[in-house]
Amino acid sequence: MKGTAIVWYRNDLRVQDHQSLFLATQSHQRVIAYYTFDPTHYQTTSWGFKKTEKYRAQFLIETVRALQKELEALNITLVIGQKSPRVELPNLINQWNATHVYLQKEWTSEEQNTLREVQKNCVESLVFSEHYDQFLFHPSDIPFEIQQLPEVFTQFRKQCEAKASVRPLILEVQCMPKENILSERYSTPSLYDLGLDNPSQDSRTAFPFKGGTQAGKERMQYYGWESKKLSYYKKTRNGLLGKDYSSKYSAWLANGSLSPRTIYWDLMDYERNVEKNQSTYWLFFELVWRDYFKYISLKHRNYIFYLGGIKDRDYAWKNDTQTVLQWIEGQTAEPFVNANMLELKNTGWMSNRGRQNVASYLTKNLHMDWRIGAAYFEAMLIDYDVHSNYGNWMYVAGVGNDPRDRKFNISFQAQRYDSKGAYQKKWLQNTLFS
Repeated sequence: MKGTAIVWYRNDLRVQDHQSLFLATQSHQRVIAYYTFDPTHYQTTSWGFKKTEKYRAQFLIETVRALQKELEALNITLVIGQKSPRVELPNLINQWNATHVYLQKEWTSEEQNTLREVQKNCVESLVFSEHYDQFLFHPSDIPFEIQQLPEVFTQFRKQCEAKASVRPLILEVQCMPKENILSERYSTPSLYDLGLDNPSQDSRTAFPFKGGTQAGKERMQYYGWESKKLSYYKKTRNGLLGKDYSSKYSAWLANGSLSPRTIYWDLMDYERNVEKNQSTYWLFFELVWRDYFKYISLKHRNYIFYLGGIKDRDYAWKNDTQTVLQWIEGQTAEPFVNANMLELKNTGWMSNRGRQNVASYLTKNLHMDWRIGAAYFEAMLIDYDVHSNYGNWMYVAGVGNDPRDRKFNISFQAQRYDSKGAYQKKWLQNTLFS
């Protein structure tokens, strides 16, 4: 057994099915976990929005608290910081004479830059052990080299379905000796500490859930095994009202408190023991769609953040503050767009159908720089995931992986998915329907 290891948590906030934690506890006499609420994640960006707003921050705080308790049950301390890891982590490594740092492998620029700065401030002998742990299909198992990845999702999906398989869950982490735990117990910051307001719980929210692995598993248990709503997912997934039109798993997937493998193997159990139909397949389909945008990001790197996107298209984008503000505040010419934007503003949540419509409207009707919308979603969405967010925005804006470059007919969409106006009435009751 080697000396001390640190497990550096970022977007993998769980204990179960966790490669880094498992390897660290198998290989080291002492294991310490670390997570920091990096202050740069709560600053105002060049787009004029907070990088992380109150809804996602609250869900994250709940998740870290839950993770801390789960780690304590394994006699592992979660050190919770509030400074940049570039300075804080090297100091902790020196303090504990750590020889190894285990972490989930990330490839987007901010995470890469932070890792390089941490490494620069550490001794050369320190070993950084990185693992791809956020995929459904592991990069070693897909039937393509990354640079030959198909630019059309259907090709990716069909070949993965035919030639790749999902790995089994990683073995459970065994409890460490009691002397492993540190004497100091660390606290999570408040929203006030992060420079954010406390969110009020809007009674209309479609996402009334808490953060943390246990809360995510309770949602899986309810949505699948108890209510059997999973069996109707394909029929209801384009809904707008209530908490059960879709699985809502995306929030726990986004910060890694649930792994896609956990959801997949639970889905396989459901298909064996309850029912296998188009709806259960469609949940798998959505997990593959999520994977695809991670692979597109892995292939194209920083191009997912460029104005021209991965297609390097030169459109005449606009950047008008008043127009964007009207979109944000739900004051456009389209009531259906307004209702969705007000839901996002007041709850941190929006349906998949709503996201596609408001993104299409901003980019195809108003011709605003699509990255403004992506940055606003990054701030507001509880389930923000960098790869899915920027991948989907590129797709809708016509600079990504949509071979047809579609434009949504908002009025038609409203009539089709909100034919009686119930959703719009719920969010526009003081304006349109007063």
